[in-house]
Amino acid sequence: MRQLALPFGETRGYAAEDFCPAPSNAAAREWLSRTEQWPQGRLLLWGEAGCGKTHLLRIWAAAHQAEFFEGAALQGLLRPLRPVAVDDTDIVAEPRALLHLINAAGETGVPLLMSARLPPGRQAFKLADLASRLRATQAVEIRPPEEELLELLLARLAAERQLRLGLSVRNFMLLHLPRTAAAFREAVARLDHATLDRGTKVTRQLASEVLADLMQPD
Repeated sequence: MRQLALPFGETRGYAAEDFCPAPSNAAAREWLSRTEQWPQGRLLLWGEAGCGKTHLLRIWAAAHQAEFFEGAALQGLLRPLRPVAVDDTDIVAEPRALLHLINAAGETGVPLLMSARLPPGRQAFKLADLASRLRATQAVEIRPPEEELLELLLARLAAERQLRLGLSVRNFMLLHLPRTAAAFREAVARLDHATLDRGTKVTRQLASEVLADLMQPD
């Protein structure tokens, strides 16, 4: 009997043991290991979608019993009494809420960890005080993933879904997909749904068909 691929939201784990350490994220991991040395008590990690920012924020938040906020949902005048992590500050719902949180964290002396896709100098906030606070924040880039990290990520993503990818399929994906974690995550999700919907295994032909619009031109 063929399984149906249902459009349910996918949950993702953020356990420390599931994070893939690599040279591209070494600087971020080093800064996160010495919270007490953050200038002004705050740090901002930035990098492309899927590079591991959220995972690192979640790991740090769990280790420090920190409050965790999604930037898109941040609102109101918060006065934190314990460490705080804010994901995706460059798409924050209320810029004034972020400004107030930065100021309040500084006043109460609690560390504040943030993430964004762009460095502070390239974030387009019209609120001058907020732009100034972010530019004064220590920012650390998570660089694009190395070949070895992409191979490890692909193996982990497939294992999470119990999806068997032959060597020819893996090589095909590594050769033709954009060199981003987000692209590999999307590709594995598509292949998983396709195999469930069609009741077949992953072949190079299936990958070529399902991932056609993700592939980079030769």
